[in-house]
Amino acid sequence: MEKAGIKFDKEKLKWRLVVWDFFEAIVRVLMWGARTYAPENWKRVEDRRARYKDALLRHAIAYAKGEILDRETQESHLACIGCNAMFLHWMDENGDLGK
Repeated sequence: MEKAGIKFDKEKLKWRLVVWDFFEAIVRVLMWGARTYAPENWKRVEDRRARYKDALLRHAIAYAKGEILDRETQESHLACIGCNAMFLHWMDENGDLGK
């Protein structure tokens, strides 16, 4: 009998845990933004940190009030929240103060 193989991956990211449909919805929101404004326009918006926090909260409140889909994008408010959270995370990770 063959000895079992070894693979040192216990601490590596386990991408199989991700709900891919959620990421696809976030990408659709990003594509809507790229068509409406320009690709990566969000990185050039003035006072972006405060404005994307506001956008995240608007989507969260709409969702909390029972609204599932965003009227503008026709995507879920949760996908819009994910998109805004990604923008804020990028700013945090890149030392972008969002002025």
